[in-house]
Amino acid sequence: MAINKIVIDAENSIFGRTCSYAAKQALQGNEIVVVNCEKAVITGNRKDIINRYSTLRKLGGFSQKGPKRSRLTPMMFKRSIRGMLPDFRWGEGRAAFKRIMCYEGVPKEFEKDKKVKIPGTRHDKFIELKELSRSI
Repeated sequence: MAINKIVIDAENSIFGRTCSYAAKQALQGNEIVVVNCEKAVITGNRKDIINRYSTLRKLGGFSQKGPKRSRLTPMMFKRSIRGMLPDFRWGEGRAAFKRIMCYEGVPKEFEKDKKVKIPGTRHDKFIELKELSRSI
């Protein structure tokens, strides 16, 4: 099995489709680099999306203080990819999760690489991941 490095440009691509593509390619043994994570879009009603993600941040009762999830866009992106892997703690899911890197913007080392764009139709109602991370 040949290991390839796949650089995914998440600018104006649909968040869930990009995450599922990255998870599938990582399971096949490819190294995945996702750039421009903050520019990925989540389709749907803006208020509903913000409400859903803000409640995920405030889990736990009075005695519990967590679990709290990161607001950084690359970490939000990587966590959603982790949820699409079979079991990220052991075996092939863990190995696949180690092959995934997410970046905000485009680092200099990946500027010249060929980038893959994930096709998807953009809807009227959407929110960028950058805006979501600021509002929660």
